[in-house]
Amino acid sequence: MSEPTNPLVHSVPPHALTRLARDWLSEDTPNFDPTGAVKAARSVCGFSSKIEVECRSTEEGREAAAAGADIVMLDNFQPLELHVAARTLKNEFPTLQIEASGGVSPENITLYFSSHVDIISLGCITQGCPVADFSLKVQKPSTNKPCKVTK
Repeated sequence: MSEPTNPLVHSVPPHALTRLARDWLSEDTPNFDPTGAVKAARSVCGFSSKIEVECRSTEEGREAAAAGADIVMLDNFQPLELHVAARTLKNEFPTLQIEASGGVSPENITLYFSSHVDIISLGCITQGCPVADFSLKVQKPSTNKPCKVTK
């Protein structure tokens, strides 16, 4: 198998990388400690950086918040399930920011609105953009025609 000449040809979307990393962690590091990971990130990034943890359940969100995460992303929750989880987490951690992500589109975004949800992500903004084919090449002026000088 040859190496790709253009690394962008074999690029992987960020959400797929997250899934691959999570699968790798669950297989290769069965004793992975999310609490320890949040604390380690906090010790490296300092007070001015926000730490966000992607969670698939209220319990994961609770664990991330208790560990000191600033933002809990509730990923792929149905709207009603999201509202219950967000309210529960906000009641337990009032300063926690809640992000709704996964399955949100311009057509259904209003279903995700809630006083307990601070951020709503739409993957279609980054993953579904139409391609714009344009060039920034500057054409050299033709040497066949003399330049006109105006006074």
